[in-house]
Amino acid sequence: MKPLYTATATASGGRNGHVESDDRLVSLDLAIPKPMGGPGGGSNPEQLFAAGYAACFHSAMQFVAGQSKTDVSGSSVTGHVSIGTRDDGPGFGLAVHHEVNLPTLSQSDAEALVAKAHEVCPYSNATRGNVEVRFTVAGGAA
Repeated sequence: MKPLYTATATASGGRNGHVESDDRLVSLDLAIPKPMGGPGGGSNPEQLFAAGYAACFHSAMQFVAGQSKTDVSGSSVTGHVSIGTRDDGPGFGLAVHHEVNLPTLSQSDAEALVAKAHEVCPYSNATRGNVEVRFTVAGGAA
C-alpha cells in the first residue's frame, strides 16, 4: 500500500488513560464505561471507532455517489460499535451497526449505494472477515 496519509496517536494508561494525536488536535481522557464496570466520565475506544468509521463510510458513499453524479445531500451515517465476549473463544470482539440515511434516494438505490461504498471504504476493508458489520439503510425518495 502506498500511504496517502498517516495519523499518529499515543495512548497511555489503557482504557482509563489518555490518548493524544501527534498534532494535539485529538486529546482525550479515556474511561471504561459504567456499563462495563468502569468509572465513566471519559471517552472510550469504541466511541472513537464509531465516529471514525461512520465518517469514513459517509465519505465512501460521497465518493461512490460522485462517480455516478448521484445526489446524497442530507445523508448521514450513525455508527454503533459494540464490544463483548466472543462466542468462538476467549477474549473480546467488536460488532458494528451503521444506520444510513439517504433521503434523496429510493430504498433500492440507497441499498445499492451502501453496498458499493462498503466495497471501497478503508474501514470496511480493514474489518471485513474480522468484525461483524451490518447496515440499516433508509432511503426517502419515492
